[in-house]
Amino acid sequence: VQLQASGGGLVQAGGSLRLSCAASGSTFSGYAVDWFRQAPGKQRELVSSTTTGGSTNYVGSVKGRFTVSRDVAENAVHLQMNSLKPEDTAVYYCSPVRNGIHYWGQGTQVTVSS
Repeated sequence: VQLQASGGGLVQAGGSLRLSCAASGSTFSGYAVDWFRQAPGKQRELVSSTTTGGSTNYVGSVKGRFTVSRDVAENAVHLQMNSLKPEDTAVYYCSPVRNGIHYWGQGTQVTVSS
């Protein structure tokens, strides 16, 4: 499966962004989907994890602010990010998971200014 993340950009604190992850070569059906982020000089962090059944868990720092959704028609997964904070600044990646294997594509940069 090939992935393309988009929707990143520069936003002021308190603003919103909607990231999208489009798949080609396969659909997201049958895959769990994780969103990760990596800030400069920091380790990659799991932001959310969505099961094949559609249940999503979020890391505590984004809970209540971020929401994952799937768009079957577009074969895409979205990460709606509200009330953004400067500490949310990072490159964001979506990663479908099947049989314990993560698939990766290019990430999208999110920069939140204070």
